[in-house]
Amino acid sequence: MSNKIDTVLFDLDGTLIDTNELIISSFLHTMEEYFPGKYQREDVLPFLGPTLQESFEPLNPTGYEEMITTYRTFNLANHDLLVKGFEGVYETVKTLKENNFHLAIVTTKRLDVVQMGLKLTGLDEFFDVVVALDHVEKTKPDPEPLLKALELLNSTPERAMMVGDNYHDILGGKNAGTKTVGVAWSIKGKAHLEEFKPDYILDTMPDILPILGL
Repeated sequence: MSNKIDTVLFDLDGTLIDTNELIISSFLHTMEEYFPGKYQREDVLPFLGPTLQESFEPLNPTGYEEMITTYRTFNLANHDLLVKGFEGVYETVKTLKENNFHLAIVTTKRLDVVQMGLKLTGLDEFFDVVVALDHVEKTKPDPEPLLKALELLNSTPERAMMVGDNYHDILGGKNAGTKTVGVAWSIKGKAHLEEFKPDYILDTMPDILPILGL
């Protein structure tokens, strides 16, 4: 297999960059404003992964757009304070790029926030293709964003793997026909990802290199 895979699609939040505290803080800030005293840290963990609309609309069908604005305002204001890179990510992605792998980001975030995170962690130099929320009608686990990324990279599912920290990433990869890779540093835990039967689980990001024959 290692000789066939030349394309790696990465989720961003919780996979390449550590945005967990930023996202949790943003959700807690928003929930406290709209539902005072009702949400604690553990209550917002299920919101990590889906789009903001998917998280907020069931709670507030007529006011979810306002909640999204509240979330994004806090998130942007605190982005550079709370976001950092995961250990080994920069070096691993750099190695993949130097070995001519086709790389893309596939995320449910908006492009402007994606670019902030990539620039902050120095990863922007490695990714010419980013498929963000702005670019698709359907998000992971629908295959649309993965297939769009593959098209932009002139690649195919048979040559690709999807790497992520959430079940949306694993199921998105399976739906698109790629190999699937979970990361053990997912805030939801390694056992949670194992339930969705990814082809591989990485304990650290450099673990991907021998899988790809490097």
